[in-house]
Formats: sequence, C-alpha cells, structure tokens
Amino acid sequence: MEKLKRYLVFLIGLFINSLGVSLITKADLGTSPISSIPYVLSLNFPLTLGQFTILFSLLLIVIQLFILRRNFKLEHLLQIPISVLFGYFIDLTMSMLFFVDPQNYIASVLYLLIGCVVLGFGVYTEVLANVAMLPGESFVRAVSSTWKTEFGSTKVAFDVSLTVIAAVLSLIFARRLDGVREGTIIAALLVGFVARLFGRRLSFLNTLLFSAGRTVETDTAETPGSADHSVIVIGRQYSSGGHEIGKLLADRLGFSFYDNEIIQMTAGSTGYTPPSSSRKGKKT
Repeated sequence: MEKLKRYLVFLIGLFINSLGVSLITKADLGTSPISSIPYVLSLNFPLTLGQFTILFSLLLIVIQLFILRRNFKLEHLLQIPISVLFGYFIDLTMSMLFFVDPQNYIASVLYLLIGCVVLGFGVYTEVLANVAMLPGESFVRAVSSTWKTEFGSTKVAFDVSLTVIAAVLSLIFARRLDGVREGTIIAALLVGFVARLFGRRLSFLNTLLFSAGRTVETDTAETPGSADHSVIVIGRQYSSGGHEIGKLLADRLGFSFYDNEIIQMTAGSTGYTPPSSSRKGKKT
C-alpha cells in the first residue's frame, strides 16, 4: 500500500511536470532545457513535442546503457514506461492549454513564470515520491557515477549542452533561433529554486502522506533530550549486500529508504548540494 501510494504521488508529479513544461512552451519564450531539443524538432518535423520527448528520452536511456554497461540494472528500464507516459502527458496538457495564447511580451513572461512555478512543484512532487527518476536526471547520474563528477555541476553542464544543441539545430533547420530563447535560461535558473522552496515550505507532506515518513515510537521516545526521529545508518563494503539488506529492513520497519542515488537526484532537481541534502534528516 505504501509503495502504491508513492507511485501514485509520482504519477501526479509527472503530470504536474508535463503541465509546467507545456505552460512554459506555450509562453512562446522558449522551453525548459530538457525539452529544448524535442521542442525545436517538433517545430520543424511532423511529430509532436510529446512524441519527440519520448524518442529523446529513449535515446538517453540507450546512452546510459553504453555508459553504465554492467552497472545498468533492470530497474533502469522503468524509465521506458515513465518516458512514454511523460510524452503523452505533454501532448495532453498542450491540448488542454489551447486557450493559452499570449498576445504581448508581458503576458508571455507571466505564463512563463507560472509555468516555472508549476514545473518546480512537479519536480518537488517527484522527489517526494522517492520511487523513480526521469531519463534526464538518470542520465546525469550515470555520467557522474561513472566519471566521478559532482552531480550538480554535471547537471548544469548537461542543461547547457542541451540548450546549445537545440540552438544549433534551430539555426540549421529554420535558419533562425526558434524554440530557444530567454525563457529557456529563466526556466533553467528558476525551476530549481522553486522546487527547493517547496521542499522547505512543504516538508511536513512526507510525514502527512507516507506512514514511512512518520516518527517511530520507541521506549526512549519520551526521554528528555531524545531525538525526534529514528535513523538507521548502514556502513558496508562493496558486494556485502548492504543496499539490499537496508531496503528490506526499511520495508519491514516501515521506514523511508534513502541511498546515494536519491540524495544525488534530490540535489540535482532542487538545487541543494549533495552534502546539504544528506544532512536533512533522512530516515532509513
């Protein structure tokens, strides 16, 4: 039941994420960096933004396979149905927002800012669910884990690279800069800040929504000066099975489970650095 609830929250976050992408795109000032290449291609070829998003996501998954090789796990294949669903969500929300047609620059900026807030909330919701990654974040994770780079810096480099490639493609196909504008830069700077703000203001939602996020009562819970939360930390060596044991223990005790990957995902999606993310009182 707990896992089902988390996947439901993730799906809601995925839809909100697509709604934010569509609002930013409808503002006609560019789109978010991760959607910049699919958007430019959709402006020059018959397929929709959602369809190109699916194809681009599948490409990222294939590249992850070559990067990770033996470290590519079956769980990474979960990105495939997520990518397909996200693409269909984008096309659905683009149709739902048919009425969004800004007639002046101020209206475009307003829709852009609203889209950034919605997208930031969607990112926060996905992180709150703590069950899966979108191909963009998973690709950055693959690069940072393989070549031992810092996740946040790698994500910035990834976003910049996508924007530059999208701009080049626009110049090649349309002979002008179309689909990559100031809104792309604003989204890149603002979405992480908004997601981080939601993370701070809505920190109580984890406890409210998930039983695994609640304080576990112990015999020492009422002892003056005792900790408000129970935390189990497992130190292990490679190939010892500590990750699997920790996951089983968390499921048995009803605790949230956090490993290094979710810390990196949280850092990259919300703007926190990995050290500050790991200090936010995660329960295992």
